[in-house]
Amino acid sequence: MHANDDEPATIQTLLDIMACLRNPDNGCPWDCQQDFRSIAPYTLEEACEVVDAIEQDDRAGLRDELGDLLFQVVFHARMASESGWFDFSDVVQGICDKMIRRHPHVFADAEVADADAQTHAWEAHKQKERGAVPGSVLDGVPLALPALMRANKLQKKASRAGFDWPDIRGVFDKVEEEMEELRAEIESGLDQEALRDEAGDLLFAVVNLVRHAGSEPESVLRRANRKFTKRFQQVEQLCREAGTSVNETDLDTLDWYWDQVKMRE
Repeated sequence: MHANDDEPATIQTLLDIMACLRNPDNGCPWDCQQDFRSIAPYTLEEACEVVDAIEQDDRAGLRDELGDLLFQVVFHARMASESGWFDFSDVVQGICDKMIRRHPHVFADAEVADADAQTHAWEAHKQKERGAVPGSVLDGVPLALPALMRANKLQKKASRAGFDWPDIRGVFDKVEEEMEELRAEIESGLDQEALRDEAGDLLFAVVNLVRHAGSEPESVLRRANRKFTKRFQQVEQLCREAGTSVNETDLDTLDWYWDQVKMRE
């Protein structure tokens, strides 16, 4: 297969490329060796890179990352087709049917008052699709999600069921309570099992605090990671300008460099 500059690519073009890559006779050896489990980490990575491009306001990057993510969908669909489970058209049909079914206020005659009402209706539709036997309100939150993101989703589901702090003041108190319990555990002798429990409780409470403040914890932490990376790399540059490195510089000097970097921002 060769690219044709005179004809715009379509989804069928991508499906044909995937078929060529997976051709056992003359395809790509690496692509042919992959299975669902080996590809899954790449799928998660590409989804994260889409989010990163959005947060960086990188429009060209977003276009490329969406293409990479779409390729992951095509890859999984191709492997499923080879196994006789379903193909890409089944994936498309399934999501189209689901979106129409779960938006009766758009595609039928149902009415919803606002976005919150639509969220509750969405959850009700999902529960109905799962079957008649009631499950947990926490069902449907994937175990494979990053822990911070999963904590946020679990809390949102519990909140929609009425299990939540009435306002942010209670969450502040809970964070302080968990902080003190962690401090006490550390000062008592570092029982690692108890330490992990208390540290986890604190992280979970902080996620709750960020959620109540109206932000997405995963996005907030990624922002903090980027800020730390940028500042630390500037500290490294200051060390190089002084003819040394971070490893060879005492902590007091590093702290002073850090403060200088913050003052420049």
